[in-house]
Amino acid sequence: MKTKDKKPFSKDILHIEDIASVSDEIIKKLKTDVTRNLSRMGAVVGISGGIDSSVVMALAAKSFGPKRVTGIMLPEQDSSGDSEMLARKLANKFGVSTLVEDITKALDGFGCYSRRDEAISKVISDFNPETDKAKIEIKQNISENIPAVFSITVIKPNGDIVSKLLPAREYLQIVASTNFKQRSRAAMLYYHAERLHYAVIGTPNKHEVEQGFFVKHGDGAADVMPIGHLYKTQVYQLANYLGVPQKIIERTPTTDTYTAEQTQEDFFYQMPFEEMDLIWYGWENSYPADEVGKVMGKTTKEIENTYKNFERKRKTTEYLRMRPIF
Repeated sequence: MKTKDKKPFSKDILHIEDIASVSDEIIKKLKTDVTRNLSRMGAVVGISGGIDSSVVMALAAKSFGPKRVTGIMLPEQDSSGDSEMLARKLANKFGVSTLVEDITKALDGFGCYSRRDEAISKVISDFNPETDKAKIEIKQNISENIPAVFSITVIKPNGDIVSKLLPAREYLQIVASTNFKQRSRAAMLYYHAERLHYAVIGTPNKHEVEQGFFVKHGDGAADVMPIGHLYKTQVYQLANYLGVPQKIIERTPTTDTYTAEQTQEDFFYQMPFEEMDLIWYGWENSYPADEVGKVMGKTTKEIENTYKNFERKRKTTEYLRMRPIF
């Protein structure tokens, strides 16, 4: 039931009317959190050429001044070359100094690649990690009321594609091994933060935090998360206001984790973020499914099923957000 103070649901409901004030509030709070509450002198930000880390770096540069922000690029053998190129473009735009820490050897030492490839080979027997590219995908639509089922997709050098459903054991091994990447990056960020007496500024947005699209003690490890309350579309609004380079704004959000190109939609969200933001807002704020469906051009049943999937994701990833149990 609608309350008198609830806005009618619309596609503009997440538009930030006073973007300057919102930006200023985040910048002010970030400075207070780091310098007063944490007693640190500046910020370390892991930058990947993605929209979230770019907005966080821009906010940090305006909060502390560019001389007290260090951008860390953390490539490894599977990373896209575009990531470092765009990260440098970003840092140059905001006058922030950067460091490059290639974590390939660390990951090789952990057995990240060999453990991952072992699991893939158990599902696709002719997988050749030297020549083939691979990624994990969710292929069913989020509006179907069923839990996510993951597939492993292998792309051969000649373009042939082989895709098979992932058994639970192999899925867990692939995810556990690739999570070494985020955890190794977190360790490096904290090394530089402690060396400089800075704070690590996290880059997850609202959906990553609340749907569990992060690695515990990996990209979920941070001292402050200044955009953790913002929907992805609102992060883009900030990016435009702050002057983030257009090539970064136009870049398709990617996990940049597997050897084959993979969007965040394919791997986790199952729908474009422009739709997901609005439907999540509708679910989170108890808008009736039929009202949201009319605006989004979807049936009431599709919205109801999407609501159920949102609830399932939040519940099944709750342990990621929990503090240690004493």
